[in-house]
Amino acid sequence: MAGEKKGLVLLDYWVSPFGQRCRIGLAEKGLEYEYSEQELLGDRSELLLRSNPVHKAVPVLLHDGRPVCESLLILHYLDEAFPNSPPLLPADPYARAQARFWAAYSDKVYEVGTRLWKLRGEEQARARDDMVEVLGNLDGELGDKAFFAGEAFGFVDLAVAPFTPWLPSYGRYGGFSVEREWPRLAAWARRCAGRESVAKSLQPPEKVDEYINVLKKHCGIND
Repeated sequence: MAGEKKGLVLLDYWVSPFGQRCRIGLAEKGLEYEYSEQELLGDRSELLLRSNPVHKAVPVLLHDGRPVCESLLILHYLDEAFPNSPPLLPADPYARAQARFWAAYSDKVYEVGTRLWKLRGEEQARARDDMVEVLGNLDGELGDKAFFAGEAFGFVDLAVAPFTPWLPSYGRYGGFSVEREWPRLAAWARRCAGRESVAKSLQPPEKVDEYINVLKKHCGIND
């Protein structure tokens, strides 16, 4: 777009796990970018509406003014647009396909988690069952490995890690404990939290829990 700012600009929101994926990815690739905080609970900015007119949501990566939307697509784009920086996805085609599958699957953590705090009664119970299935599947894929791809932090870890600060709140609404029921996932989350790119990008669980309460009020949910 003529007249647009050159370089990378990330339209994001402080607590968005999807935006945090992009922040971690940018850090892992060593790419400099400008962070642009957006308003999601009020009126969207003209820049966000123009950059993502379909979903009107973050994250959006602007590269020389051209928008790329959706967190996983942004990560794929970074690998293709900056091939001389450290890759996020594995080189092997099968490993790459597997990484893409599990990264996309992990979106269910947020989707089902939102149902947990929004719903009550039987619908919430179904959401709990769904979350147990999702976390069980992720735990099974992780197995006894240090990270999802083995000994090194990789694409799936990058994609899933931003959901970890939300899990204590999801557990409170769903009546489960990740530490107790999926200790391998809990240990993995601690390993991820020790990585600089992750530690600098995520919010503590207490802040996430406060934000969920803000969302509930915004949605008119009174416990």
